[in-house]
Parts: sequence; structure tokens; C-alpha cells
Amino acid sequence: MRYEAFRVAGFEDNRFSGDRTQIAVLSYPDCMPIRVKWAAAPRSGDSFNNRPRCEIAVYELQKLFLDEGDYVVPPTVARAVPLDEYPREHAVISTFSGTGAVVVLMQYWLSNVSGADLYDEDRLERDSVYARHLADLNVLTYLVRHADAGPGNLLISTVEGNPRLFAVDNGVTFGEICNRPDDWRNMRVDRLPRGTVERLRAISEEELHRALGVLVQFEVRNGRLVQVEPTANLDASGGVRRVDGVIQMGLTGGEIEDVYERLQDLLKDIDEGEYEIL
Repeated sequence: MRYEAFRVAGFEDNRFSGDRTQIAVLSYPDCMPIRVKWAAAPRSGDSFNNRPRCEIAVYELQKLFLDEGDYVVPPTVARAVPLDEYPREHAVISTFSGTGAVVVLMQYWLSNVSGADLYDEDRLERDSVYARHLADLNVLTYLVRHADAGPGNLLISTVEGNPRLFAVDNGVTFGEICNRPDDWRNMRVDRLPRGTVERLRAISEEELHRALGVLVQFEVRNGRLVQVEPTANLDASGGVRRVDGVIQMGLTGGEIEDVYERLQDLLKDIDEGEYEIL
């Protein structure tokens, strides 16, 4: 999803006509087509509730303490789509001036999931697998200060015997304040998986800066926006940085420090016996 060339084989609005997000079917030369949630970035790459850098940061953060089979956030990447290849003609402008491209956030589309209320106290007591997945979800939403738990943003698998839980809309995170449901901003569970706790203890502040400081990098080449491997942080004080022909997106130094502080607060509570370790 991050680098391979693709063709848009299908494209429709997600929830209603004119929606900010779409469902796209991407066709690749050497694999089956995949469905993704597609969201064009705002002008200059960052605005309230349309923050590709935050969406990607939540996806990347989970990798530091969860195995791939337990990921809470589906694969989430940003791509630069040339204006002349964009699947919708109207109301599309370059994300960054002089680049002739739209930065698009793409997230793997989940099937067999439900937006029903995730928190089931009875099931929490009788189903250890559900309890583990719920705890992992809660740890992530707490660390990122999730502030938009509205309908459809948090999902649970409907596959019998596999109660995976997912966070699929993570734009309002890392300190944003709004009047949307924020049920999962704080810790709601009182039991945590031992493996998760052990991996949380191993996360250093330096590792957080390496993982979250530069999430996406582009270069402007001959008026085109080309995605490249991230290099050193150009300016940790900003979330979207443009220096000469290089554009970076990532968390600010302050946002990363806040994540580390929340992590240390959680570990302190664990050490003081506030949580049962499964």
C-alpha cells in the first residue's frame, strides 16, 4: 500500500454523497484488489479531524507493543496521487502548492465488523480473549488520547471466537479537544495482558521519537510529489514541515513527549497495583 503502483478500479463516497471519505478499490499488478478507506488530505496537510499524520502515528505506535495479529489499527499509509490521475475531477486541489498532487490517506477496509458498543462487562468477566483485545485497544486509545469515539470509529469483529477490536478513525488524537465522545481517552479496563505490559516497559522516549517523529516524507521533483524513505527530522516543533523540496509529516516533539508521559503514568499505576496482570 505504501509504495507499489496501483490503479483505482472502484471509487464511491463512504457514508453519503459528498462525504469527506470514500471507499476505493485498488488494483495491483501482482495481487488481488483491495478495498481501502480513502481520504484526501486538507490544504497544507493538516486540519481538525483530517490529520493524516495522526492517523499514521496511531498505526505506527501500536507496533511498539503489539504483535501484528493483535493490531488495533488496520494498515494505514499516505500516498501522493497526481492530480491528473485522481479518480474524482471536481473539488480537488494540490495538498501542497507547486506539487501537482493530492496526499491521500489510505486505510485497509475491514469486513465482518460491527460498530456496536464495545464495552461489555459481562463478556469481560467470562471471555479472556475478548478481555485481552479490549485491554490492548484501551491501552492504545489512552496513549494517543483518543477523542472521537463516535459511531463507527471503534469496531468489533463479528467472527465467532475471534473478538478482535479496532480503531479505524484516529484523526482526533494526541491532544485535540472537541465535543465528541471521548469514552476511550482514559483507561476503562482494570486487567492488562502480561505480554503487553512487558513490551510497554521496554519503550523508551528515544524510540518514540524515532518511530513517530517522521512518518511520511515526500520530495518535490520537477513539479511532482514523490514519496521517499524518511530521513532526519527537519523541525520537531511542527507536524507538517516543508524545507526546500522536502515535505515531512509526523508528530511534534511535544506530542511525542506527552505520549511518553502518559506511558509512564500507566506503568506507575501498574506498579502500584491498580491493574490485574493477565
